[in-house]
Amino acid sequence: MSGKSSSEFDVVVLGTGAAGLTAALSASDSGASVGIFEKSAFLGGTTAMSGGVIWMPNNHHQQELEIQDSREMALSYLESLSLGQIDSDMAATFVDRGPEMLEWVEENTPCSFHIVEGYSDYHPEHPGGLPSGGRSLDNALFSLTEIGEWATKVRNDGMRRPVMITETPLGGATTPPSREVMSARTERNESGMGLALVAALLKGVLDRGIEPQTESRALRLLKDETGVCGVSIMSGDSEKEVIARKGVIIATGGFEWNPELVRTFLRGPMTAPVGNPENTGDGLEMAMEAGARLGNMRNAWWVPVAKIPGESLFGHPSSRLIITERTRPHSLMVNRYGVRFTNEAGNYNAMGGALHSFDPQKFEYQNIPCWLVFDHHYKLRYDIAGSMPGEHIPDWMHTSETIQGLAEVIDVPPDSLDSTVKRFNKYASIGEDPDFHRGVSAYDTFNGDQNISGVEATLQPLDTPPFYAIKIESGSLGTNGGPKTDVSGRVLSIDGGVIPGLFAAGNAMAAPTGMVYGGPMTVKKIKKDLINILNEQGFKSIKEAIGSYS
Repeated sequence: MSGKSSSEFDVVVLGTGAAGLTAALSASDSGASVGIFEKSAFLGGTTAMSGGVIWMPNNHHQQELEIQDSREMALSYLESLSLGQIDSDMAATFVDRGPEMLEWVEENTPCSFHIVEGYSDYHPEHPGGLPSGGRSLDNALFSLTEIGEWATKVRNDGMRRPVMITETPLGGATTPPSREVMSARTERNESGMGLALVAALLKGVLDRGIEPQTESRALRLLKDETGVCGVSIMSGDSEKEVIARKGVIIATGGFEWNPELVRTFLRGPMTAPVGNPENTGDGLEMAMEAGARLGNMRNAWWVPVAKIPGESLFGHPSSRLIITERTRPHSLMVNRYGVRFTNEAGNYNAMGGALHSFDPQKFEYQNIPCWLVFDHHYKLRYDIAGSMPGEHIPDWMHTSETIQGLAEVIDVPPDSLDSTVKRFNKYASIGEDPDFHRGVSAYDTFNGDQNISGVEATLQPLDTPPFYAIKIESGSLGTNGGPKTDVSGRVLSIDGGVIPGLFAAGNAMAAPTGMVYGGPMTVKKIKKDLINILNEQGFKSIKEAIGSYS
């Protein structure tokens, strides 16, 4: 270590995902001087790797399109999914202030959002759910040229995606933009999804004269008699003390890449994190050391994944999200016993519950690993975990001319798999699933084959050999537990009070909706009222901005 130096800001933000960038914007627009520190060499966190969709009930874009929604409907919907675990005050603050936040972001940054047409809530059959959609918002394309050399510092996987979610199968599209359109967008250096969301927020930050400092890891919070007053930052081989006169905002993401924290807190196995590998729980550990009360620690944003041998991202083994693959017709999922165990087309987060089903007699997680099984009709028509339709069979994809032969290849009981497929085919041929009701929910069919209407968009028999299978495991988009906050985003202490000067946002905090994943949320809500607090301390008054989703 070459010694310590120091610097001062009104507000210090740790992390540069959507939560951190939005927090910096709101603090700056309240008159605060802001310092942003990112431990990675890249900006954007998990948000930059995401689809960039925001789930926001009762938003102004719904009102413009005369889509019926209300505060009461949204709260009823969230409560119906919470199993009694939701914090009602936090949920109400999210529903009440989220639409205001959305408008503020659009008015004060280059961000622009539009409704993903027809994208239902994840549980539209529940009270207050919207089967026809309206709460899910895609963000517009953004030219990375607008942020100059900073474009090279935004995290991406090396693949430029000049498309929006609404132009992909995940957003209900049946055909991609034309080659001419894609070429024109590429020439304009445009990107969509989470990368565009981060870049647009970053442009807003840069326009305010705030430059994030990369490769600057927060080591510990600084405290005095008044509370948290700053943070110790390691940059290169130098440690410096950064003073925060008004507050430190922890927006460092979750802890999904910290095996010890995962084993300690999560309710079940999570073998394949797919978010930002820098999410190792730094913010959580700092908050714990400061005496923070924790919440929602058993939960994550669960997702089924497939590990593809040899694939890596940012120096770590990578996994493929299995979302549309399991919703398309001519497919089903079975556990180690060759038996179906859930509605394959259900939302990916809720599927974590099915994957974590524990057999107390055999003392094992009976549905991990599991298998996605499909037929040749499927193989010719759809992509599977990056393998394109009709292509050769990759080594990680198992195949056989018969169902019983496939069972032997993947080591599940042949008679069990055979009877499972026969039962599934019997009912799929008449368009019903009495076991798990696949295709009943509007969400199921939206994520199926958009070229087919009705239940057949997701439910059709496996009847064309050869048959195939890929191994599916329990993954996570990120954890959603951390320090509990009040409705102003102030971190609560273990003794029931607040920790002065300490705030949390995004996946670094206990999610305001608890375990509930009502719709696609790629940017976690900042539940804070930092602006009011700063205003009380003499800063100019502005329209309050509270958060975003990651």
